Amino acid sequence: MTSDIAKRQRTVPSAKAFEFNWRRAVPDVLQKGAMFDRFDDETGTFEPDCFVRVDPDGFFIYWKTESSESQILELSQISDVRAGSKPKDEKLTAIIMERSPGKSWDRVVTICSGLDLVNITYTHMLAPDAESATYWIQSLRFLTHNTKAANVCPMTQLTKHWIRLTLTVNSKNKIPVRVIMKTFASGRNERVIFQSLKELGLPHGKNDDIEPSNFPFEKFYELYHKICPRTDVEDLFKSLSKNKEFLHVDKMIEFLNETQRDPRLNEILYPFANRQTVKYIQENYETQEEYKNTDHLSIECFYRYLMSDNNACVFLDRLDVYQEMDQPLSHYYINSSHNTYLIGRQFGGKSSVEIYRQVLLAGCRCIELDCWDGRGEDQEPIITHGKAMCTDILFKDVIYAIRDTAFVTSEYPVIMSFENHCSKHQQYKLAKYCEDILGDMLLTRPIDGYPLEPGVPLPPPEKLKRKILIKNKRLKPEVEKQHLELFLKGQTDAIQEENEVAEDPDLTVDGEDGDGGTKCSNGENAVPSGDGGGSGPAPTASSGGGSSAELKRLQMKKVGPFSLRDLMYATMY
Repeated sequence: MTSDIAKRQRTVPSAKAFEFNWRRAVPDVLQKGAMFDRFDDETGTFEPDCFVRVDPDGFFIYWKTESSESQILELSQISDVRAGSKPKDEKLTAIIMERSPGKSWDRVVTICSGLDLVNITYTHMLAPDAESATYWIQSLRFLTHNTKAANVCPMTQLTKHWIRLTLTVNSKNKIPVRVIMKTFASGRNERVIFQSLKELGLPHGKNDDIEPSNFPFEKFYELYHKICPRTDVEDLFKSLSKNKEFLHVDKMIEFLNETQRDPRLNEILYPFANRQTVKYIQENYETQEEYKNTDHLSIECFYRYLMSDNNACVFLDRLDVYQEMDQPLSHYYINSSHNTYLIGRQFGGKSSVEIYRQVLLAGCRCIELDCWDGRGEDQEPIITHGKAMCTDILFKDVIYAIRDTAFVTSEYPVIMSFENHCSKHQQYKLAKYCEDILGDMLLTRPIDGYPLEPGVPLPPPEKLKRKILIKNKRLKPEVEKQHLELFLKGQTDAIQEENEVAEDPDLTVDGEDGDGGTKCSNGENAVPSGDGGGSGPAPTASSGGGSSAELKRLQMKKVGPFSLRDLMYATMY
């Protein structure tokens, strides 16, 4: 199966050869499979003794019990595979504990899947032991985040559909006809499907089953063309061949050069098609013997060539990082998320910790955290959409989620954009959580050769790999240094007293009140938010200078004990 797919995906030779290798090697352990127990935390159901495997091409993970049909998850729809935890349902927990007394919960594997970032389905598996769980988590993560596999050609997509059908077997290990019918049923009459199966000599009753050995890919391919004929390709072939049953080599060369070829391509690196090119196409895609080694191509050869990777609608060589990544950080666009925490409306919507995981796993490199004072006895900082009646989530839970998923799909830096509305005391907590939870991933000092000085370019993404940066407006440099020294000495009271001086010479000035400014819960202005730009100090105004009209127009911001930038010293670029 695998060798057949690889043969079909060879690229046409050129001066700049490119081999589109989308497949990742599936470990033997995953191909051979293992016995897992499965549970559903929402419904409270428990399914013991599921034999779980991954197909050799790495398209699907599937499981089956002796008495049920196979269940399949497409790996391209899996966003995360993580270590799970104890079920919330007490009855379900009791069932599992009774079945496996004394075994720990670190053997739970949780698979997150879905067609979008919000509607996530969780599949919980119980591995035989913790070591097996860790191995499956790491291996599945390697297989799932594969951008190339999501951009395979139509022929490989057909192969993928066929593999899915061969894996969807019932308790008799046969393919139910109703499963095939479901595959092709969209907008199709059921009678057409049954008739096509009959014409191919296959079981065609609604309750019939098909032996997998009697349903090879070529049989599926014929069925596909009967049920879903490509009349557009047929019309094109007739137009090129002047209604003949074959297409002459010269006409094929003309079609490749004038219709298919991208005129922007370099003629040396990507030369024009010639007879050698067409010969290669015949060798790899011609199925009718009478047309091989001739000057003619069949419509089947034409079909298969157009459905191959040679005619991909995207630049396959750009699915990997192909740009230079050693320019200053400010020279790049960034995949950014605004109001990351929201999964619904911006007014009265719901906030979610999980969405931070999902956007990072999807490749986002800049996320927003709107930080506010917590409520209740614990006074834990929260993330929410201000006074928009949205639900809130704990700041520290979000930091844990960021730590776990920041560099699963990409090693390039992650920027946490802070909109800081917290009071002075809770800003300490923000800084403490960032340092304690993120550890070495958090950038806390300037990178060698890139000091934070005017005129010095920012470090490039290549130098910032696996680093998390905080984007937040900074205090005046001299104030930062003073507060940092006092903080490291444990003299936080001195900082507090200094900021309570009525006429503080370290006041900073910002623009009109709005999202650009953030206020403490006690009415004082705290550290400016991270929405605005600028890494330098804010302009200052002397307490004795400026007219009353000017002071009224400008928003006076009293500096808090220190911003996150103070504590981290150089975390924000």
